[in-house]
Amino acid sequence: MNFARILPAALVALAGFFAAVQPTAADDVEQTFSQNEIVQAASGFFGTTTEIVAKAVERAFRDLGQPDGYIKGDEGSGAFVVGLRYGSGWLIRKGREPVKVYWQGPSVGFDVGGNASKCFTLVYNLGRSDRLYQRFPGVDGSYYFVAGIGVNYQRADGITLAPMRTGLGLRVGVNAGYLAYTRERSFVPF
Repeated sequence: MNFARILPAALVALAGFFAAVQPTAADDVEQTFSQNEIVQAASGFFGTTTEIVAKAVERAFRDLGQPDGYIKGDEGSGAFVVGLRYGSGWLIRKGREPVKVYWQGPSVGFDVGGNASKCFTLVYNLGRSDRLYQRFPGVDGSYYFVAGIGVNYQRADGITLAPMRTGLGLRVGVNAGYLAYTRERSFVPF
């Protein structure tokens, strides 16, 4: 056998195999959403002008970069010092089927009132979709008088969620709590 001829050919074949298997930076970019894609999706979902949504999205992109998914859904919440929030929506990721998601959670703080909201949540560093199903603590400041929009961040296990909410209601306050994301609807917020 002539190893001098076989070895270079084997190395080239092996390098080609690993290049085909390894994800490239382009693959990572294709699995995230651009700022323009998010602005268009959120504007269509909220039914508002692109300019209004772009300001909220710009802040999240400046702080966190490009998300690898988003959740669009509806929620309702109310509070008198202690509050509850319930919602449902769809987790959207590139190259994957949408997944139904539910969330619920308690809060406590200086918070009074109620509101119904459309919620568009940017999802960062999710990896496997099943990592979403856990509790995400966060602090929320609300000031709704008929209508409003706001963004806050929730973090757990290296995953960051950035919910953007716009809704109707009469609510003012600041609270701390968590949201538990689940596969099935639950009326128990814990």
